[in-house]
Amino acid sequence: MKKLNGTGVALVTPFKKNGKIDFNGLEKLVKYVSDNHVDYLVALGTTAETTTLKQEEKWDVIKCIQSANYKKLPLILGLGGNNTEDIVNKINSIKNLSDFYAILSVSPYYNNPSQEGIYQHFKSIVVNCTETNIILYNVPKRTGSNIIPDTVLRLAFDYENIIGIKEASGNVLQSYRILERKPKNFSVISGDDFITLPIILSGGEGVISVIAQGFPDKISHMISLAKRNDVKKAFSIFYNIMRIIDLIYEEGNPTGIKTFLSVIGICNPYVRLPLLVGTPSLRKRMLHSLNEINQ
Repeated sequence: MKKLNGTGVALVTPFKKNGKIDFNGLEKLVKYVSDNHVDYLVALGTTAETTTLKQEEKWDVIKCIQSANYKKLPLILGLGGNNTEDIVNKINSIKNLSDFYAILSVSPYYNNPSQEGIYQHFKSIVVNCTETNIILYNVPKRTGSNIIPDTVLRLAFDYENIIGIKEASGNVLQSYRILERKPKNFSVISGDDFITLPIILSGGEGVISVIAQGFPDKISHMISLAKRNDVKKAFSIFYNIMRIIDLIYEEGNPTGIKTFLSVIGICNPYVRLPLLVGTPSLRKRMLHSLNEINQ
């Protein structure tokens, strides 16, 4: 299994005003990012509002993405939670597991497990789901607990099919400590658009990005430049769009990115409760920033 390189996109789930899934919008989004040089797609992650989707809706989203993708790009499936046995059962129930490059599995949330508990959670997934590759997902702001570097490295060395981590702790030093000692074939992937470049420049493989679905070509080019160590040009792209990145997180994710996707005509801005649609003020400022970028 080769490393997961480059630009991944954490796809949103577009909705209609009535709250139903907008499959036309989802198809348009998949085509837009795949035509603009991203390297792989991530379905049913945090940005997809997965916790508000019924199980049948989740499979409909997957089928839509697969159909729109035409097996052009590798597909990562988000599937994690705080009930270990349930996650194992769900992974083993997937009929065409070979269609997915890997499972992106978030660290258990709400339970607040110890580091040993986190280790045993992922060990159980790997031992009982031997046919798939696992990418750890560390996002303490949402889960309430951090996977510390020693736990990441222990899992990486103990299990070959734990192939990487989406690191979204916001702590670049934590990424450095993993990169310093990780196995050769283990990928460190930025899960934070703001610190993607430092992680890549220190040896990371790329990013699973939110903003890349708004600027797929720009982000893909930026990542490519960074991997070629063309630091000045990579940062020039980042600084050019940094204000938009600020704005997409101002009212929360995916409210911000959906607002931006509606500004550029890809899909509707609608979200499901408890999230709220982006404010008119946010939309206006996004339009202003986009006009400045395009000048």
